[in-house]
Amino acid sequence: MTDADNDKIVKVVELNAPISRVWNALTDHEEFGQWFRVSLDQPFEVGVKSTGQMTYPGHEDVAWVAYIERMEPERLFSFRWYDSDDGSTEQSEGQPGLLVEFRLEEFPDGMRLTITESGFSALPDPRRIEAMRSNEEGWNIQADNLTEHLSA
Repeated sequence: MTDADNDKIVKVVELNAPISRVWNALTDHEEFGQWFRVSLDQPFEVGVKSTGQMTYPGHEDVAWVAYIERMEPERLFSFRWYDSDDGSTEQSEGQPGLLVEFRLEEFPDGMRLTITESGFSALPDPRRIEAMRSNEEGWNIQADNLTEHLSA
């Protein structure tokens, strides 16, 4: 679901898995890499740059660069990544970042994961429109990948 003010994408996924299992799938860099389709160079750590290479078919030439912002066990995992017209994912001066948040909450039949990506309003048009369209499609795919990964 794209937010009306064109600043964020919100994807809500209900999962039939213990919250601790979902937390591990999100924050263990090797397990994250399995479902997200990225080969990461090091574990996630707050305040540290995460690097790697995408392994998702058709995107193998894309570098993974994210800056880990928060890891609140079994509640919130967030990182910031960067988007540009030239495909660069490295942070550069004045370049707006997109914040990705994974919020976990338990409910009677399992748990709810809310994925929010925000900061699109800082991107210039037409890049903002393309990034939102592409990333919304990407989060739909990644939510399916995670669901499949957890059910395996």
